[in-house]
Amino acid sequence: MAQFTKKAIVEAFLELLNEKPLDKITVKEIVDSCGINRNTFYYHFEDIHALLTFVLDGEVERVIAEHADVESLEEGFIEAARFALCNKRAVYHIYNSVSREDLERYLNSIAEDVVRRMVEGLYSEGEVSELDRELIIHFYKCGLSGMVMAWVGEGMKADPEQLIRSLGDLLGGSVSAAMERGRQRKRAGRR
Repeated sequence: MAQFTKKAIVEAFLELLNEKPLDKITVKEIVDSCGINRNTFYYHFEDIHALLTFVLDGEVERVIAEHADVESLEEGFIEAARFALCNKRAVYHIYNSVSREDLERYLNSIAEDVVRRMVEGLYSEGEVSELDRELIIHFYKCGLSGMVMAWVGEGMKADPEQLIRSLGDLLGGSVSAAMERGRQRKRAGRR
């Protein structure tokens, strides 16, 4: 029963978030929408921000679990963009609220996971210094999540799958090349 109630709260919240800005949504509207009382809401969530965090964290876990075998940056990040496509207005409302950092954290989490799995699949542990590996991961994570944040900020007009695939074509092999340079640096004793 608790999971059913939590799911109803999340669905009511997303429905409202697709209709209006985040800062205009009240707990009263959420509980009225799903037919529960305020105490039930507060049993599950501290406040609306905690509910938003729960929704975004759940989406991160879903994308990571469903696409653990992703072999390219593009495929992994296209999956991250699907939530934004399915909830365009909600994402836009989050972006234009004080919770923009939550959206950035969501994108960064998915981007980091995708890039980390790709990087760790290229070379075995120890072939590239930890510092170089983390620099490469950080660079691509920031690039991917920054690109999606810019897309949201521009009104989500362009097809994100096409943008991500185009970027993949342009940068094709660049992660591998960076990792290879890191391996060469380590062999040369520069890291």
